Amino acid sequence: MSGTVRIGRRRVALDQPTYFIADIGANHDGSLERALRLIALAAAAGADAAKFQNFRAETIVSDRGFRALDGALGHQAAWTKPVSEVYADASLPLEWTGTLREACERAGIDYLTTPYDLDQLDELARHVCAWKVGSGDITWTALIERLASSDKPVLLATGASDATDVTRAMSIASCARAGVVLMQCNTNYTGSAENLSHVALNVLGSFANAYPEAVLGLSDHTPGHLAVLGAVALGARVIEKHFTDDRQRPGPDHSFALDPAGWRAMVDDVRVLESALGPSEKRVMENERDTVVIQRRALRAGRALPAGSVLAADDLVVLRPCPADGLAPHRIDEVVGRRLRRPLDAGEHLRFGDLE
Repeated sequence: MSGTVRIGRRRVALDQPTYFIADIGANHDGSLERALRLIALAAAAGADAAKFQNFRAETIVSDRGFRALDGALGHQAAWTKPVSEVYADASLPLEWTGTLREACERAGIDYLTTPYDLDQLDELARHVCAWKVGSGDITWTALIERLASSDKPVLLATGASDATDVTRAMSIASCARAGVVLMQCNTNYTGSAENLSHVALNVLGSFANAYPEAVLGLSDHTPGHLAVLGAVALGARVIEKHFTDDRQRPGPDHSFALDPAGWRAMVDDVRVLESALGPSEKRVMENERDTVVIQRRALRAGRALPAGSVLAADDLVVLRPCPADGLAPHRIDEVVGRRLRRPLDAGEHLRFGDLE
């Protein structure tokens, strides 16, 4: 994977640290004060960006459509209000945007949003450094076209979609001049541990092969951060997780979000993992140079050998350690048949300088 994008103050690529997006989403609970507090908490917990969601209930859901469904589906089954009312309560006033961006700047992180309303794009474009396309809008090609035509990178989530959906969306998103982050995602928001068996992290390998120009990412809704670690190991360098200060608060997104302690643990574990992933070139690492000596075998005299001896294979044994000037066993063919310049004691290692 050779893709690279710049999101705000960071270059994001396979050879760079993972970029973490704290999706505050609807967890502001209608309070600007809470939104500002969550930005500060997310930054302190290691986030690179705080992300919100800009929508109006009437431009994202059909009240009639949801009422016509035969019962609530998925995580919405636990909601106590009609879907349209939940979305109205969770909507983010456009007037907050400048204040939220300024709070992110003070906290040293980027401000992002997922736009769900075409009429708000021009105003939002003044404040965001990248666009996020939510999984539910992967078939809304008009939105993807508008976002891809801007000078900002596009982060495309792919939950509840198949390869045909991704191909269609990427045929548009790939035109984004500032690059694309292609994010594996599973959009079951129940928070069940069983969802880990559906997160399908190996899709990241398929994405890398099909779209080498894209940066890989994971938009994750599973409990904890096990899936995040797996995704980073498979090449994801953008991670999005919902963020809250209290997972017990009422609201659509709190229960499956990470709190500050959980978020910090995720970031810290990923940084350790990144260190463990290390370089792609196979080489002797600094901390194992001593074991090259103490664990490898050297060609040694099997018995006392006088100067002038013509070496035969049975004159030699292969035993640890192998000093820096020792000869590894695979070099025995370079040694047999040559004459010793000096005597060797039994067990003494052989050097090229000992040979005529």
